[in-house]
Amino acid sequence: MSRFQFVADNSATYPVKRLCELLEVRRSSFYAWQAGAPARAQRAAADAELEARIRKVHAADNTVGAPRITAELNDGAKEGERVNHKRVARVMRSAGIAGYVKRRKVRTTIPEPADQKVLDLLKRDFTATAPNRRYVGDITYLPLSEAAGGGNLYLATVIDCYSRRLVGWAIADHMRTELVEDALRAAAATRGSLAGAIFHSDHGSVYCSKDYAALCSKLGVTQSMGTVGSSADNALAESFNAALKREVLQEAKTWPDELTCRRQVFKWLTRYNTKRRHTWCRYNTPIAYEVAVATATLQPAA
Repeated sequence: MSRFQFVADNSATYPVKRLCELLEVRRSSFYAWQAGAPARAQRAAADAELEARIRKVHAADNTVGAPRITAELNDGAKEGERVNHKRVARVMRSAGIAGYVKRRKVRTTIPEPADQKVLDLLKRDFTATAPNRRYVGDITYLPLSEAAGGGNLYLATVIDCYSRRLVGWAIADHMRTELVEDALRAAAATRGSLAGAIFHSDHGSVYCSKDYAALCSKLGVTQSMGTVGSSADNALAESFNAALKREVLQEAKTWPDELTCRRQVFKWLTRYNTKRRHTWCRYNTPIAYEVAVATATLQPAA
């Protein structure tokens, strides 16, 4: 309780002058505070309404923080209805609402000697001037509980550097070459053609295999690989993997069974492209970002 509130609560019993002297506050300050009560009540009501809207967005996805929630609230809002991200953050702090944050360092790739010399064409520059130019990919393990027999499923990805869109992926219970081949074929099906594109990966044995090199050649894809043992050389794919496990598993360490794992990962991957707002995409989704850029490109010159 503030000192001003104490004075207000007890002013019917004791003189305001005496109360202010005891609490060492100016009477003019108390009266100014008292005059501002209607405005404070109005702000409190507005914050309560905003909190309800924030909770609705957060209930749909408890991993989002203030920036993404702000973008969601402002999507389609009229000029006078837009809300500032600082106010959203303040209301969230006051209400104890927060996006899920977890930091776990897990080694997911054991480098193996490459069968062929493949240059690093990205040099940690995970940007592109247009879609379908540069891709990164990786394999990450999806751990299953001991009750389900333990072991892992494995997810292979193909991510566009331009929009961070996941254009191809595959899940299997093995790490054979077919896994990454299926992911690359899925990307080719999504884009229609990958001819002229670069695909960047680590030096995992499946990416170094002759069969994978042959598939890349057939699809017109140029391979690129980072330094052996350096996760930073494929940081975009590593970040994607970390976000997936952090947001789906949260406090859990494993999936309860294979079917649940496949369903939850499929749901998250679908949402990633169509619903999850990405900072890189100016808080648009990857697909919306590509559509917006394509639409802008088609606009006639002024």
